[in-house]
Amino acid sequence: METEIVQLWDREMIRDCLYRYCRGIDRVDEVLLRSSYWPDGTDTHGAYRGSASGFVDWAMEALPKIERGIHQIHNILIELRGAEAAVESYFTALQRQPGADGTLVEVHMAGRYVDRFEKRGDEWRVADRIVVFDWVEERPAPKASEAERFGRRQPIGSCWPDDPVYGLFGAAAKEEI
Repeated sequence: METEIVQLWDREMIRDCLYRYCRGIDRVDEVLLRSSYWPDGTDTHGAYRGSASGFVDWAMEALPKIERGIHQIHNILIELRGAEAAVESYFTALQRQPGADGTLVEVHMAGRYVDRFEKRGDEWRVADRIVVFDWVEERPAPKASEAERFGRRQPIGSCWPDDPVYGLFGAAAKEEI
């Protein structure tokens, strides 16, 4: 029974890492984003191919250009292999950002993170990631301002440290990562 409990815990820690990645990307939270990868890992992520730490550097330059983004994780299949795990996670991502001609577009993407996770000590992180794109749709963004689009639906999500989630979890939670 002890082995099964450890495996359940390992699976939960892998899921937690995937969720940290999504918050890190969406809130432009560099510390959280880095905490989801081993520094010596790799990432093949659309236009970016290289080290995981290089991906975070690249993302921190690109993310501020995205007016609004949200990533969601869906089906997660985890195959534990000792201190490694093969993990396939379906995702959807919605982004409002400048298009090729500079005008705002809305991009809807769906695909899968194909990850090799490693457990070092008691911690699971992505060691190698390949992002597989299964769906991409781009359309012109509505011309209305955020105030017009969101109306009374407040507060509107924002980047670190201004998003309400950081008030809930506080700086202490961030320091633990």
